[in-house]
Amino acid sequence: MTQTDPEVDKFLRENPATTHLDVLLIDLCGNAIGKRLPASELAAVFDKGTAVCAAMQLVDAMGNTADPMGYGFSDGDPDAFAVPIAGSLCAVPWLSGNKSQVLCEYRGAADGQPLWYEPRQVLKNVLARFDELGVTPCLALELEFYLLDPHRDEAGRPQPARSPRSGAVEASGKVLSLDKLDEFDAVLTAIESACHLQGIPTTSMISEYGAGQFEVNLMHQHDALSAADHAALLRRAITGVARSLGFDASFMSKPFAEQSGSGMHLHLSLIDADGRNLFDSTRADGELRLGQAVAGLQATMGEAMAIFAPNLNVYRRFKPDEFVPVTTDWGENNRSVAFRIPPSDAANRRIEHRVAGADANPYLVAAAILAGVHHGLSRELDPAAKKGGNAGAEVDDSLPLTLWQALDRLAQASILPDYLGSDYLQIYRQVKQAEFEAFMQDILPREYDWYL
Repeated sequence: MTQTDPEVDKFLRENPATTHLDVLLIDLCGNAIGKRLPASELAAVFDKGTAVCAAMQLVDAMGNTADPMGYGFSDGDPDAFAVPIAGSLCAVPWLSGNKSQVLCEYRGAADGQPLWYEPRQVLKNVLARFDELGVTPCLALELEFYLLDPHRDEAGRPQPARSPRSGAVEASGKVLSLDKLDEFDAVLTAIESACHLQGIPTTSMISEYGAGQFEVNLMHQHDALSAADHAALLRRAITGVARSLGFDASFMSKPFAEQSGSGMHLHLSLIDADGRNLFDSTRADGELRLGQAVAGLQATMGEAMAIFAPNLNVYRRFKPDEFVPVTTDWGENNRSVAFRIPPSDAANRRIEHRVAGADANPYLVAAAILAGVHHGLSRELDPAAKKGGNAGAEVDDSLPLTLWQALDRLAQASILPDYLGSDYLQIYRQVKQAEFEAFMQDILPREYDWYL
């Protein structure tokens, strides 16, 4: 007789009324996919996994497949097994009934091996490269999002959330406003509570520049995979809680042309075998190693833009004087640069990577950033001089700041293939290129306004 997994036993003792289990996987676009099973299948899922179509890791934003590199239609669309990630079984408080969820990763049906094209596995491969440096990446992510009215306007456009206090639609944001946090306290507190229940370590919440825009920060982790897991699960929790309370929540990078965009910022330090920060400025080589890491990020930013900004909408963030990077500059306590060194004590010295959109895949963003850092450290590169003042007044024309330019640059990448794999970059590019071409097949409303 098969013995029940201790994690399942503990969960069912604490949640005996559980009726269903959602098996979750995070796809190439960062979306949660999977299936819902009766709770009676919990033990079996933890014992053997459950079959899920493998090519779902290669679908576009609409869930469609373009058969990239022959995966999908050409290979018969086979299943792989979704296998639970230890410690991720939890309740889902925003759904009716007594539902649970578990985050999973794929294993091949024939050999039980990880799928090479799963984003979580891509990040694992990059992390393995840090063993040769004798350091462990420590990551923390921040995510910006909009709370929206669930009803669109007459033209089908989104509207900022109505104030729970006044019922009015906010016209502009109130950055760092405590009053705005108070106004939306019910939904923000529910998000915080859901995250606590699910083991997602949130820290601060702030109101942002946009109308109905907020930011949630996650606690730093010495396990980069866990940090990316938390970011992926945070998006699901925020979206689910918001809907349960009569709002929509969106991580779309630029839902409103006139409002600020939403980003995914990643804070990074490196911890050596003695538990000391490699970037600690009191070390003899602390500033040198910090500069080398930044130099690697500068060298790879152009190659990685299609990962940091994976769809047409994200590029609407990249404009001068918007506190969004439009150059490869770095600097101390400067929000206009791509790679900011926040104020901190020496032991917590870190890089804040400010490029990615909020709707990018957190595993791939982390993998691309860590690839750049490793490249800079292992090649002992020298960074450009630090930038003071406004680094975002003029766009760096060498950066690919449209989707088509970014996809072309990815195809020509010379550094990232060594880390993320040339096959993965090819299959990723095929998915996003097909998505872009499908998007452009429809005639856009402005075409009639301009050209009819």
